[in-house]
Amino acid sequence: MMYQLSWTTLPGLRGLACSEFRALPTASPDNERGVTVECASEAERDVLLAQLEAHFGPQRFLNAAAAFDAVRDFAISLAARKGS
Repeated sequence: MMYQLSWTTLPGLRGLACSEFRALPTASPDNERGVTVECASEAERDVLLAQLEAHFGPQRFLNAAAAFDAVRDFAISLAARKGS
């Protein structure tokens, strides 16, 4: 099933933080304005969300574009590892 990822980006003292990752089922992925991932089950989706929270929790970004690119690249690299 395809999921559209979304998250909250909030300002902090050291930069922007990403948290509260969500994955909503989608029949029409929007890869231009969002990040889409494929998960075989809800359990796999939940593991992905936990990985995103753990990876991005301590990180800070200078701007929203950098945060978006980092999340997108991380999701793509996870999908590539899963596919190999």
